[in-house]
Amino acid sequence: MGLSDGIASKQDVILVEDIVDTGLSTSMALQLLKAQNPASWKLCALLDKPARRSVSVKIDYLGKTIGDRFIVGYGTDVNEQYRQLPAIYVLEE
Repeated sequence: MGLSDGIASKQDVILVEDIVDTGLSTSMALQLLKAQNPASWKLCALLDKPARRSVSVKIDYLGKTIGDRFIVGYGTDVNEQYRQLPAIYVLEE
């Protein structure tokens, strides 16, 4: 079941993101979530990259703010590589 099935209605919901970059995807996900009428909603992000933000997004729970760098590891990847790394690294060009 997904959010379109109405499971968020009247529930407290935390949306968890790996990284908030431009904010476009996160904003869209939050709009879809809010349309389900949750009792409350919060946004949790491991990483925030505010230098690239094009849409304002309020992050309620944040791991770390980072600069405008491309990161990999700990579940983030580039072309499906580096996801398995046990920490977060900056990918140098």
